Amino acid sequence: MSTTDAPATPAERMEFKTEVKQLLNLVVHSLYTKPEIFLRELLSNSADAIDKLRFEALTTPELAEGQTDYKIELIPDEAAKTLTIRDNGIGMDRATIVDHLGTIAKSGTAAFMKRLKETDAANRPELIGQFGVGFYSAFMVADWVTVTTRLAGTPAEQGARWVSEGQGEFSIEPVDKTSRGTDVVLHMKEDALEFLKDWRLREIVKRYSDFVEHPIELVQTKDDKESRDILNSRKAIWLKPKSEVKEEEYNSFYKSISHDFDDPLATIHYAVEGATEFRALLFVPKRRPFDMMWRELKPGVSLYVRRVLIQPESEDLLPRYLRFIKGVVDSADLPLNVSRETLQHNPILTKIRTNLVNRAIKTLEDLKTNEYDAKYVAFFQEFGLLLKEGVSDFPNRERVADLLLFSSTKTEAGKFTSLDKYIAAMGVEQKDIYYLSGENRESVEHSPLLERYRAEDKEVLLLTEPADEFVVDTLREYKGKKLVAIDLADADDNKDELKQHEESYKGLLSMLKDKLGAAVKDVRLTTRLKDSAAVLVTDAGAMSPHIERLMRQMGRGNEVPESKRILELNPTHPAVQAVQALYEKDANDPRVEAYGSLLHDQAAIAAGEKLSDPTSFAKRVNDLITKATASE
Repeated sequence: MSTTDAPATPAERMEFKTEVKQLLNLVVHSLYTKPEIFLRELLSNSADAIDKLRFEALTTPELAEGQTDYKIELIPDEAAKTLTIRDNGIGMDRATIVDHLGTIAKSGTAAFMKRLKETDAANRPELIGQFGVGFYSAFMVADWVTVTTRLAGTPAEQGARWVSEGQGEFSIEPVDKTSRGTDVVLHMKEDALEFLKDWRLREIVKRYSDFVEHPIELVQTKDDKESRDILNSRKAIWLKPKSEVKEEEYNSFYKSISHDFDDPLATIHYAVEGATEFRALLFVPKRRPFDMMWRELKPGVSLYVRRVLIQPESEDLLPRYLRFIKGVVDSADLPLNVSRETLQHNPILTKIRTNLVNRAIKTLEDLKTNEYDAKYVAFFQEFGLLLKEGVSDFPNRERVADLLLFSSTKTEAGKFTSLDKYIAAMGVEQKDIYYLSGENRESVEHSPLLERYRAEDKEVLLLTEPADEFVVDTLREYKGKKLVAIDLADADDNKDELKQHEESYKGLLSMLKDKLGAAVKDVRLTTRLKDSAAVLVTDAGAMSPHIERLMRQMGRGNEVPESKRILELNPTHPAVQAVQALYEKDANDPRVEAYGSLLHDQAAIAAGEKLSDPTSFAKRVNDLITKATASE
């Protein structure tokens, strides 16, 4: 500490304990990711000090010294380059300040919490800071820190002043202090002067400490006139009983944390007591953010511990597929690690997360059951893409799967069914859930692959979003019913019916496979078609054509393995029978190859694929037209 800038040499200089020296270096250089956190920590300490005094004054009223107007003051002084955080809480005596500011993890809160276990729950103040390291975050922004304090109920002359640069030493001396409580004065670093600005202080308090129970006053002096402005709203409505909160209060709070213009679709407000205690106020939005398709949607729930923000946009409270949910969770007893920014993976957090997920899913289930047309369908159209990610949540897989909606061959455009409804409508003889993937409903619902299923009155889900492929691949079955893609080879073919055709078509199939060459993996017969002559299907285990096309569109074609489709022919279709007749008459007739290529090309078009040689296709069609009209 330089002799020109530092306070006068105090009466006694002392060294920090070795662990504090190590901690200070950690705090200043790597513990917190944002320097602004220092204000949250110091305000939390002040709030704790006030709560301690209120608690002690219940049994010893004289400690309040006749003054119960509890508050925290923020006093910036740009000329002096100082920021003062003042509270009228419990304060400290000399021994306490040496012990608690000179030794790690001795903020006093941990010992105080032990006493609370023996105290009636209604009289327990809400405290934070079990690890006692938040104070040291002040050295991220201050060259040195002065703490002037007096323990409530002691004479003015028993005040103490503690001063340190946060290096190896601190100094302490007795002072007169007429008011109880603590003044923390930060002598700001040159690169931290922004924290003396009015707007910056308001911003930080609003973000981290808006719901602190005690008023946080900004005290400013201009032209010898002092002004005071309360910065925090103190309206932590999640702490109120649900019966005492009006709908307009919920709506207003939701809009303030979500920046949404609409009211929420659903509100989830409840408290859990017992071994794990917390309060949650969650909201389901009506609409997704307008730019959700172009940027990653961040988690929407923030974690508070006794009204103080600990983790904004927490990734620990809800799984990613529920990141559209907005709100706050306030824990009364969640253990924190030393930074308060990264939560430990502990049983309490796991229980909170499990409870929140269950409540969120239950709310969506109720919307689907009770307000399907009025609310749920619109909600799913907004957030269904995210919800589909939830089939990877193994403990809740089936519940999430039942929340999903799909188009099908038995729903009109814009209408949907669910897996549960699908199963309820299945015939007794049907064992599987059928689906077909494609670019859009219009192209998929005209696929030749659907002909047999329509003829047999079997419903097929029409999957038109990339996420649907992830759903069926991850889910694989639902309530004992397998999910089966109808564009796979051998899917639902009638083997007995095929046998009566296979021998007679054997030569043609072999010849077409040879002539089509690299265009197909195989040529075979099928009974799945009723009105169409040919169809392209995928070999079992191969990438679906829909996903393959999407990857190529995204410029990831080099990641797509070269795959060939299987050409299936309908032996009962007149066109296929005509080609077979030509082959039987003269296997070398060039029309056999030409017509076989036409069958392949029309199947590719029906499947939404691009032709490898559209010019040759056009020529073959033109030749057919010419011959057909010439014979008239």
